[in-house]
Amino acid sequence: MLGWIAASIPAVMWVGLLLVPWRPWSTRERIEADPQAGLADLGEITVLIPARNEADVIGLTLAGLQTQGTGLQVVVIDDQSSDATAQIAASFPNTRVVSGQPLPEGWAGKLWALEQGKAHVHTPMTLLLDADIQLQPGLLAALLAHKRHDNRQFVSLMADLRRTSFWDRLLLPAFVYYFKLLYPFALSNSSFRHVAAAAGGCILVDTEALQRAGAFASLRHALIDDCTLARQVKNAGYRIWLGLSRSVVSLRPYGTLRSIHDMVARSAFTQLGYSTLLLLVVTALFGLAYGLPFLLLGSAHAWRLGLIAWVAMMLSYLPMLRYYRMPLAWALLLPVSAVLYLGMTWSSAIRYWRGVRSRWKDRTYST
Repeated sequence: MLGWIAASIPAVMWVGLLLVPWRPWSTRERIEADPQAGLADLGEITVLIPARNEADVIGLTLAGLQTQGTGLQVVVIDDQSSDATAQIAASFPNTRVVSGQPLPEGWAGKLWALEQGKAHVHTPMTLLLDADIQLQPGLLAALLAHKRHDNRQFVSLMADLRRTSFWDRLLLPAFVYYFKLLYPFALSNSSFRHVAAAAGGCILVDTEALQRAGAFASLRHALIDDCTLARQVKNAGYRIWLGLSRSVVSLRPYGTLRSIHDMVARSAFTQLGYSTLLLLVVTALFGLAYGLPFLLLGSAHAWRLGLIAWVAMMLSYLPMLRYYRMPLAWALLLPVSAVLYLGMTWSSAIRYWRGVRSRWKDRTYST
């Protein structure tokens, strides 16, 4: 009897995932650009772009903003760059370049740059945009229209990560998939207080909401700054919204397993609150969800339960593959991506135990 109960756990997990009402596997929360919309009046928005050694991409990011509409003000905070980031940014119209000061103790680099930039915001709304994010024509108008129609004070979009190699295709759609499982968009977008999430690459927020939430000083040490900011804005009584978009394009090239590892490992253990117990729980859950179904497939008595779990697992990933226009056969490799992500999480924990909380952009944040 106990054996059958144990064998049914992965099937219950995966079928339950498909049936929960908030549908974390769904891609229904989305906004795409309308290239036929024409140039919108964006005079109510100031864009803040923290940039550190982004000479390779900052020109494309700023060029994308030029196509969005009229009246848009752009502030680039040059965060101690050693390349031509500042010079490239200064060549664009309606763009102010702020020379960033040295990073103070206790601050994360991106948040310190934004803190310096916010003094230059005098508009009702602020767009927080990463230096490696390019907006397709019409995207900002569509995002603004959704914000107003839905009466939200904080809206953000998950960028479309470039998929140029086997490792990109294996791991980057799965990254978004796992993020949605961890932070179900439907719950984050609801009044439910215990889930709040955002995608830091593209956030359109009321400037007043930023100020009342205490940004950016109140979250100055946060490494997962987007979700921390979303939680503080939501707790301040404002309405937030998060969705997907293929029109918010990440220019950051990954391409290799190592580069994706570095991206994940810098904050994976932070996501678990630096808790060894939670790390062990996650490891056990991954073993039950991905390992046990394979073992059951070889069982003469419980193979049907293994097959149910396997099929439900594949079905939960198919909407993400369809959204990113990838062959559905990639769903067969979802367990492989799970093993790799679990390994990256352990790597993040090992870094922390060795005294490194995070490492990014030639900066190391110690424990």
